[in-house]
Amino acid sequence: MNCLSPSILSADFSRLGEQIRELDEAGAQYVHIDVMDGMFVPSISFGLPVIRSIRPCTDRIFDVHLMIEEPGRYIEDFVGAGADLITVHAESCKHLDRTIASIKERGILAGVALNPATPLQTVEYVLEKVDMVLIMTVNPGFGGQKFIPYTLQKVRDLKKMIDARGLKTDIEVDGGLLLVGQLVVALAGKGKVNVLRPELVVIHLGNAVFKALEREVVGTQNHILRRHRDRAAVLRTQQVVGREHQDT
Repeated sequence: MNCLSPSILSADFSRLGEQIRELDEAGAQYVHIDVMDGMFVPSISFGLPVIRSIRPCTDRIFDVHLMIEEPGRYIEDFVGAGADLITVHAESCKHLDRTIASIKERGILAGVALNPATPLQTVEYVLEKVDMVLIMTVNPGFGGQKFIPYTLQKVRDLKKMIDARGLKTDIEVDGGLLLVGQLVVALAGKGKVNVLRPELVVIHLGNAVFKALEREVVGTQNHILRRHRDRAAVLRTQQVVGREHQDT
């Protein structure tokens, strides 16, 4: 099953809440939130106040991608702001295992991201602990980059690693994809690439998604988006139950 997780990085921030509600109405079950600190990656995006302010706009899963140095310092803050899934870069964590544990202890989903040249062996020993692995198919930090071809093999190899261990870990691909996005799904195996962000399937990355909301193009995405609403509802329910269990 393939899911779409639109990134708000290319949204019109003067009407961000409205555009998120439009994504919600279109059926998107994830909202991808790229947080950049200007250190781990060259760009600076936004942080906790923005996430906190848009949380009331939707009950969709907030898929928070932390492109920041030592993200373990801020896990509790991002959970408090409304994150449902936090993905950290293996390259930015001095103690990756500890950071993953910190995320899971707070009752939400944990993901690990790998830059294009980072080997899969980096996550080999924590694979059982994470809910998702994000494969960067461009170098992080900027939009409009070209897809890096060798990352396609990396997705295949990750799928083999997951299958060999009998895991149900999601795979997310991020960056530079046009129609190649569907090829990634086909090559990685049906049912294993579970999060495909729409900006990776249409041109100009996130820009195309939010422009599409203002045109009829979004109609071509809706039948894919709506198929996966149930999965999002199940995940949200599991997270709420998990939090209630922790509270008791």
